[in-house]
Amino acid sequence: MEDHIIKTFKESNRVKDIFINENLNKLINVIEALITALKAGNKILLFGNGGSAADAQHIAAEFVNRFIIERPPLPAIALTTDTSVITSIGNDYDFSEIFSKQIRAIGQPGDVAWGISTSGNSANVLKGLEMAKKTGLITIAFTGKDGGDIAKIADFSIHVSSSSTARIQETHITAGHAICELVDIKLFQKPDFK
Repeated sequence: MEDHIIKTFKESNRVKDIFINENLNKLINVIEALITALKAGNKILLFGNGGSAADAQHIAAEFVNRFIIERPPLPAIALTTDTSVITSIGNDYDFSEIFSKQIRAIGQPGDVAWGISTSGNSANVLKGLEMAKKTGLITIAFTGKDGGDIAKIADFSIHVSSSSTARIQETHITAGHAICELVDIKLFQKPDFK
């Protein structure tokens, strides 16, 4: 049992090492895009399915409440939380429309649509990002595997080169935390922080 636990942690660390080598500059670009949008008074809309839905909610909470430092709340909404909206869209239209209809309803040009899909091919995340692009939102994709169709359409595509959903999700939340921390530092502590 101990060997399996050690193997799991080593694999998680290996995937994260590969990820940061492939995505460091992309993460910096995402942080700068988020800072620009927030400074302009725009909001962040986050969405995904299953564990990625939980990650969307987690990251939204870090922005709205606080992350590490005391600071004013930042506008972020997880589009995964309103069961009446989600189930009515899924029932009346199709599950693939649950995010695109919400983005069409509340997204404004200059807002950020941040879709999360470990496969890179979730139909509802893809349609959400497509709607976001049509309506003038900045699009961020967090994906895994080869990035899938979602990575091809996003303004900023961050992908974890792994086929393990668990390792992808672990890396996504680490990257999300790094983004939250640096947005806080740049907006509220040290605007000239490099």
